[in-house]
Amino acid sequence: MSILTFRAEHPAREAEPKPLPEQRRPERRTNVQPVAGASRLQQELTHLLFDQEDRNRVHGAWRQLLAAKEFRHRAELSPGARTALAYERLRMVNTRVDSPLDLAGDVRSLAALHEWVGVADGGVCTLASIHYNLFLGSLLDHRNGTGGRDLSEFTAMRSTGTFLCTELDHGNDAAALRTTATLDPETGGFILHTPTPGAQKFMPNTSLAGGPKSAVVAARLIIDGEDQGVFLFLTRLSDRNGHLPGVHVRKLPDRTGTPVDHCLTAFEHVRIPREALLEGAHGRLDGEGRLDSEIGSARKRFLQSVGRVTAGKLCMSAGTLGMSRAALAIAVRHAHSRYISGPKLGERVPLAAHRSHHGRLLHSLATAYAMTFLHRATVSRWTEHAPEERADVERLVAIVKGWITWQARALTTEARERCGAQGFFPVNGISELTQNIEGGITAEGDNLVIWVKAGSEMLFGQEVERGADHPDLPSDMSLTSLPCLRDLLTEVVALWQARARTALRQGPKGDPLGRWNEASGPALKMVSAFAGLKAADAFIEAVAQAESDETRALLEQLCRLFLLRQIDGHTGDLLAEGHVSADHVRALPHLVNGVVAGLAPHMAALADAFDLPSEYLGALPIAADRRLGDAADEWARPDPLWH
Repeated sequence: MSILTFRAEHPAREAEPKPLPEQRRPERRTNVQPVAGASRLQQELTHLLFDQEDRNRVHGAWRQLLAAKEFRHRAELSPGARTALAYERLRMVNTRVDSPLDLAGDVRSLAALHEWVGVADGGVCTLASIHYNLFLGSLLDHRNGTGGRDLSEFTAMRSTGTFLCTELDHGNDAAALRTTATLDPETGGFILHTPTPGAQKFMPNTSLAGGPKSAVVAARLIIDGEDQGVFLFLTRLSDRNGHLPGVHVRKLPDRTGTPVDHCLTAFEHVRIPREALLEGAHGRLDGEGRLDSEIGSARKRFLQSVGRVTAGKLCMSAGTLGMSRAALAIAVRHAHSRYISGPKLGERVPLAAHRSHHGRLLHSLATAYAMTFLHRATVSRWTEHAPEERADVERLVAIVKGWITWQARALTTEARERCGAQGFFPVNGISELTQNIEGGITAEGDNLVIWVKAGSEMLFGQEVERGADHPDLPSDMSLTSLPCLRDLLTEVVALWQARARTALRQGPKGDPLGRWNEASGPALKMVSAFAGLKAADAFIEAVAQAESDETRALLEQLCRLFLLRQIDGHTGDLLAEGHVSADHVRALPHLVNGVVAGLAPHMAALADAFDLPSEYLGALPIAADRRLGDAADEWARPDPLWH
């Protein structure tokens, strides 16, 4: 299967964008779930954004949590108190689940959990990803080799689960980790040991905060002195009396963002039972203590053991997606409630009236919609793929994770800046979101590293399939057709793929690293353009699913704005290759400006469709139109420093 495909024929292109119809309420359709106090347009947008008919099942419980008073933003708490609160909230999450194991096995619902609770508490987002996905998920993935293991203490959270893979000296190269689990032939169990300081497990939440903990530990299986590769071992770390003998835990310094009890963890000849080994098709021990595996490569055995990292990428991207949408919703509210001097003496106008302000927010909203639709499409692809498609889908998940989390950081930074100095104060709920997104960028695979891997795989894939009709625009045609813009973006991907392959061929002979260094730059540009292309495809599909003409026209304009932004950075290449004319390039800024002008009256509806609970927004002064210092009685109380 080719990495990229062109359409053989192009549908008719539009000469000009369709004007947005007047705000109206089309005939109600039964499959759009009503939202209290929302316009029909907003209801349809929310319906499309949040899994349509599956909205209540996938998102309902988690949205209710964000609305609960127990999840109110608590910026005034100390780091230790916030960590303790995160564990309390994690247990509250557990009470909302009929079956924690079913949640761990349902990636769509698991990702939605991160998408909502991460908005209120980045710490819960981190802990939920570890406990449900990495810990319980790994136990589920190895259930054929667990021998009917009792997991009730973990599902009831009498012991919280954590995941110990990354080491101080081994992060992205975790397959080279040094922790060992040596088979003891006398007992049939294992001796878990940290042989060097660099083999300490780096950053797992292994302190006594939150109560007793157990872990899935990645370690090298040693049998009769022979290294069999990395496997996972279920290991108890602590009980109500503290850490167990031989388990050494040292808290790391506080990091930026919402605090979590990150630690360094080491094992000193800790004995664990035979059943601690998580077995499966990738490897199991026979009655004689010999390893039996259907996979010959130790590296492939490791990758199968830690397969939950792929679902973790979907969870991390979901968490940052929710955070960036929340930041934009706050910034849009501020734009409409903050008034400044107008062009006439004594006139006051909202920030939203200025193109310099609403234009930036509309570009961000277009990207946020694209991110959301792309995430939905990728989750579906992951949950429905055939076994032979796994490698391709894992690469897609990695690319999407990098793109969404990087876009989330850019969007949240923009939103914070548009809130001015008010955005600096943690009580307004926006300043910490950017820091929490930084964690998502690094967790479950550092973005740059996973993109480098994806780029190398795409580089060595099959040739791009091109149709006979190239997407070259006639000089008198405007850049308005969504299919045309989409195909131009496809051409950008193909161009950078060709450049990367040329750079690789022309690199220094006999120097693999040197050759890759020559090709990596264009390969990463290829991956970036490919991510934008997949987002465009998901967006265009969502436009087609809109039920009313009003919603469809609005989404077409928003999708057009997204695609024009994607194309804008590549006009030089497209012009050089003859796919656009100089007139197209000259007209692009005017075209973008016109699309922004048409969307500006709908900016509030686009942000309100993110469906953030009024209870959450009402607790944030800036989102509830309450500036810091606005309380009337504050001026009535004398300040001793002023007297």
